[in-house]
Amino acid sequence: MRSVQTQSLFTLSAVKPLDGLLRYRAFCVAATSRVLQGGTQRLTHAPGSGDPLAQYGDVEQIRYLRNPRDGSVFLADRPTPAAWKALLSEVSRYRHSPEAFHADLSQSRLDHVYAPKLEWIEDALRLQEIHRPSILEAMVAPSNFTTFLEESRSFAEVLVMDEMELASKPENALPTPRVGAAVLLESLDRALDPAALLQGVVSRVESGGLIFVTALVSSGFDFQVLGLHNRYLTPPDRANCFSLSGLLALLRQSGLAPLEVSTPGVLDVEIIRAHLHHEPSLPLSEFERQLLTADEQTQEAFQTFLQQQGLSSFARIVTRKPS
Repeated sequence: MRSVQTQSLFTLSAVKPLDGLLRYRAFCVAATSRVLQGGTQRLTHAPGSGDPLAQYGDVEQIRYLRNPRDGSVFLADRPTPAAWKALLSEVSRYRHSPEAFHADLSQSRLDHVYAPKLEWIEDALRLQEIHRPSILEAMVAPSNFTTFLEESRSFAEVLVMDEMELASKPENALPTPRVGAAVLLESLDRALDPAALLQGVVSRVESGGLIFVTALVSSGFDFQVLGLHNRYLTPPDRANCFSLSGLLALLRQSGLAPLEVSTPGVLDVEIIRAHLHHEPSLPLSEFERQLLTADEQTQEAFQTFLQQQGLSSFARIVTRKPS
């Protein structure tokens, strides 16, 4: 199975600065809390695996559960699909508004986040000898990635479909023919029903087609160190935070064969340092504090180690739908 590291370096401030995130996080937490007050159903078993869940802790009084077997973390209470869809739309609109930090970083995020993802997709298609397929983007509007896909010469057609619709509508809701590729950029992180979303996507991809998935994973270094102190664990964006093994199990259960599994993140150490600056009393071990004060060469070598061993908190996976 292929694994890819990245040599592309950028700072946390270029893509998701912690200080700027806090205002966005407060909006998300307030919106999620309001929706959850409207009635919910408690999650008892892990999406996909069906493993029983245990208590994990609260994020701003919003309960999370944990799968003791693989370390995946899930939002405990789930509202109706209609309420969740409205929440995702509300948060997405705010994220693209001038009030959120993303607006000030639009060009930087295009350069450091979306352009590399397009290159990753194009490279995988080339390696698998798939020429100009139609591609489906599972998304919550608006999506900055849609324009990248449309302007690329790598795709015969770009189809976009709301994630909640993919999880709930029958296969014939999408125009035929089926697509040769699909992309889910952190879609499973915010899916009310990750297994249903995957099923909806897989049913619309032709045999032999590729499905590209990115996700924050709870098995990554910064998540393991920070736990519930991790300010990037924010609902509804992170309703599900699978471990890498949990995510792979979900994909395989959906009938997909992994071709590439990588954790090419470059920000684990910097994320922890930013959290420590914001919250000096973080319960870090002596080793972790020593790492944060090490020289740049040591920190870069450690981050490379995390990438090579699949231990960074950002996962990038290429799967194939069997013929």
